[in-house]
Amino acid sequence: MPASPPLAPDPHAPDDLAAFKHAFRRHAAGVAVITTLAPAGAPVGFTATSLASLSAVPPLATFNMARSASSWAAIAVADRVVIHMMGSHNRAVAEKLAGPHADRFVGEHWQPGPYGLPVLTGVTSWMVGRIVERVSVHNNAVVVVQIEGGGMGTDDEALLYHERTYRVPGVAI
Repeated sequence: MPASPPLAPDPHAPDDLAAFKHAFRRHAAGVAVITTLAPAGAPVGFTATSLASLSAVPPLATFNMARSASSWAAIAVADRVVIHMMGSHNRAVAEKLAGPHADRFVGEHWQPGPYGLPVLTGVTSWMVGRIVERVSVHNNAVVVVQIEGGGMGTDDEALLYHERTYRVPGVAI
């Protein structure tokens, strides 16, 4: 293996976990929010950095989540979700949807959208899609969504998560 600076010691973490945590802290990821409805009809959602495009034809996207997450019970049985792309002006909403479950939909930052699903207001774009597959991997799940429609908001700087902090892209090179 190539020489590299040593990882900060963590006496409670094995080397593979330390390497994983350090590497992904340094990997900038776009910030998205996934929303749906619980079986009883309450809005459910969470902030995600695992969103990825899977294919353009058909239009498929994926996101990952822990099956122990507070939103998993709703995602596990939902037919559809809304995927929101977050811009720099959405930081407070991204933080809210990453915060305590009971507080995530308190306020006027969302409205009912297609299929009654919660759509966040003021995001750079959003897509509604049908969940076509849930793949369990260890204690987590990969969720595959076929996009059916969506909308565009105001253009904004991308919201990124890097080194445990929300950021915007730097200078283009």
